[in-house]
Amino acid sequence: MAELTWHCERLTALSAPQLYQILALRARVFVLEQQCVYLDPDGLDLQAWHLRGLNEAGELQAYARLLPPGLKGPEQTEPAIGRVLTAPEARGQGQGQQLMSQAVAEGRRLWPGLALVLSAQAHLQRFYAGFGFVPISDVYDEDGIAHIDMRLP
Repeated sequence: MAELTWHCERLTALSAPQLYQILALRARVFVLEQQCVYLDPDGLDLQAWHLRGLNEAGELQAYARLLPPGLKGPEQTEPAIGRVLTAPEARGQGQGQQLMSQAVAEGRRLWPGLALVLSAQAHLQRFYAGFGFVPISDVYDEDGIAHIDMRLP
């Protein structure tokens, strides 16, 4: 398993090339690969924390966005992990495990004592359960993909 170097920063700390890498990889995975046509830069990036996993060459291999409580509105009472992805060329090497371990650790660091929530693709429910996440909703459709809300107490 190739170890990645991790960085968790606010948008204002990212350089233009770093932000470009994030947006390009999110478009590759969510828009092109998963064929979900939606406005990815949704305004939440401005106040979110951006977790990036870089390989030795400085290439973005894994990413997650951490949202503070309330950023999505008053109904979002707990911090959320979203936009979770690994680069297609990096899959099968353990980066997803590293990414979620790091995302949970950063969420605990940023918001100690609070539960973390995420909207998981339903077929990845077992993966997230391995980190302690439990379902808190029924399966629902989001952009043509079955999802389930999960929570880590």
